[in-house]
Amino acid sequence: MQTLREDQSTASWLVQHPLSAEDEAAMTAMRAIVEPNKGKLRGVAARVPFNAIMERVSAPAGVVYEADSVGGVSGWWCRPEGARPGEAVMHLHGGWFNWGSAQAFRHLAGHIALSVGVAAFVPDYRLAPEHPFPAAAEDVRACYLGLIERGFTKIAVTGDSAGGNLALGLLVFAATSNEPGRRALVGGVALSPVTDLTLSGGSWSTRAVADPYFIQSQADELVRSYLEGNRPDDPLASPLYADLKGLPPLRVHVGNDEVLLDDSISLVERAAAAGVDVRLDVWQGMVHGYLGGLGRLAASTATLQLIGNFLMERFANAANEE
Repeated sequence: MQTLREDQSTASWLVQHPLSAEDEAAMTAMRAIVEPNKGKLRGVAARVPFNAIMERVSAPAGVVYEADSVGGVSGWWCRPEGARPGEAVMHLHGGWFNWGSAQAFRHLAGHIALSVGVAAFVPDYRLAPEHPFPAAAEDVRACYLGLIERGFTKIAVTGDSAGGNLALGLLVFAATSNEPGRRALVGGVALSPVTDLTLSGGSWSTRAVADPYFIQSQADELVRSYLEGNRPDDPLASPLYADLKGLPPLRVHVGNDEVLLDDSISLVERAAAAGVDVRLDVWQGMVHGYLGGLGRLAASTATLQLIGNFLMERFANAANEE
């Protein structure tokens, strides 16, 4: 099941990962559990069950958590033992801009922090519908500048789903901003990012059956709640329509069985055309949020290793460029 055009499938920016027999069996078992609830998480009532799902991510060993406020935005620090000073990851959680919390995503962010060897901060950016666009993006920028004020000179941003959207928005902001410290942003990783709020990607059709979580009418409601009348193709809301020139190095990971697959493909293709150091890893048989399967899925472990290696390299290169 491919949505990649022939020229895309052989592009230098694409790496496709096969599905192992062990992961295939694990995914079959998972699908049997989650598919009966496909498309049923809607509105603010979904916050409690959504957060409960994320709380099931295994806790990484040797990571200490601490509540804090950075740049006026509350959140959680995830600090691995021996974290390098002056460097940090900011992880932006998913939840379609309406759900999710820093506390619920702390273990996922803790794994990323541990893989890189630096502390990670997860901000509790404001959620829709109480705080529609652009409140979340404003909080992300405030938190980033707050990290700089704290003395962090090298920062990487990671984000999953809606958080991937916000991470990409921060990369665009840093590339075009005259704010002091904007060069602190050394790179980014987006996990199954929502890049196109017009929901026009072909995978909304081609992956409608394969995706066990989302349906388009559900996403329509969540996006309307977030945008509150703003245009879905506003570059500030949909990174796919932004000017991507000058972005720092970027890596994107996505499952092949996601309705959001084309959001990643289109974004990476545009970034590559703009001259960005970018790569897309497509994981066969994987679904949205598969990184949360750490300890159960080989694809999750391999993805985390790639994220860690990439960001460690980015931090090292930034130090050499000083």
